[in-house]
Amino acid sequence: MTESGAQLFARLEARRCLKDIEPRLFPEDGGPNHGEVVELYGAEGTGKTEMLYHLLCRCVLPVASGGLEVDVVFVDTDYSLDMLRLVSILDNRLNSARSPSAGSDEAVLRSCLSRLLVVHCSSSAQLLLTLHFLETTLSSRPGLALLLIDSISAFYWLDRSEGGASFSRQEERLSKCAELLGRLLRDYRITVFATCHAIRRRSHSGPPSSSESDRPFLCRPWQRLVTHRLVCSSRQEAPNNNNNNMAAAAGSSEEPRTRQVFTVHATAAASSSTTSSSTATSSSPRTKTYRSSSFYVTDGGVEFI
Repeated sequence: MTESGAQLFARLEARRCLKDIEPRLFPEDGGPNHGEVVELYGAEGTGKTEMLYHLLCRCVLPVASGGLEVDVVFVDTDYSLDMLRLVSILDNRLNSARSPSAGSDEAVLRSCLSRLLVVHCSSSAQLLLTLHFLETTLSSRPGLALLLIDSISAFYWLDRSEGGASFSRQEERLSKCAELLGRLLRDYRITVFATCHAIRRRSHSGPPSSSESDRPFLCRPWQRLVTHRLVCSSRQEAPNNNNNNMAAAAGSSEEPRTRQVFTVHATAAASSSTTSSSTATSSSPRTKTYRSSSFYVTDGGVEFI
């Protein structure tokens, strides 16, 4: 049976909006709307992938367990996806929200994992082919609302090497990926979260400042897609003095251990959700809103402070 244009439009309009994906992460005006892109930027070990796991679990969990119950595609370009870790977080969340009327652990967990599609890419050419393949998946799965890419910068140095001295050739493949992704965002109204590794920049006047190291460096087509930017960092937190005193009073000989704290500085364009509504609105100045949040990484996943 052939699907009419009206039926296709109605099916795509049913795609879930993810503005409430994580209220503690974004400014007061909410998270990303339909067709928007969030970039998680930071050095290695700043909690970017753990945050993706957190958001992924939030999406695939059933509504009864505090989830959004939508489908997710995870594009793994770093080959760092840890399924055992992901299943452990899901299991912990399900146990925390378990009710007497809930089904068996295994059945609910299998249901959650059935909403996840994982794709591995080893080059920017494969990433481009994956995005072409994704169009078919999006048109047949209206429940698919989130695309995760870990990471969008994985092939930055490889593309620079293969591009030779030509700057346009160095950026050609990622630019094509960004342009295709932009069309998918417009046509299928999905939301995208992508990690981006920080790179060290040469400085002739000493070490680079934090503002220089956080400056976007990927191609302009990608930068134009990004509507929300999460700059991730981490630090070691000194042990609590009260806990140390209690341990000393109990005669404990263990050394006090520091705890790693992850911080996210979120920047969002306040008018980003209205850019597709009208020409007059999209041309208005885009003021930025900010929010900072911190979290620990525990056995059960991200725990906001």
